[in-house]
Amino acid sequence: MTDTRAFDPKMLEALVCPQTHGPLTYDAESQELMSKAAHLAYPIRGGIPVMLVDEARELD
Repeated sequence: MTDTRAFDPKMLEALVCPQTHGPLTYDAESQELMSKAAHLAYPIRGGIPVMLVDEARELD
């Protein structure tokens, strides 16, 4: 069964990076929220952002 729930980009107005409290950008292709200040990408699973530093991947 495939999860078809999509992330609503309007959520970006309320979300900030949990590490830096800075803005995030949405990457639709990778389904991640990117924090340039923290060099982290937070995954979006089933349309829900996982805003845990431990779950984020480091950006190059």
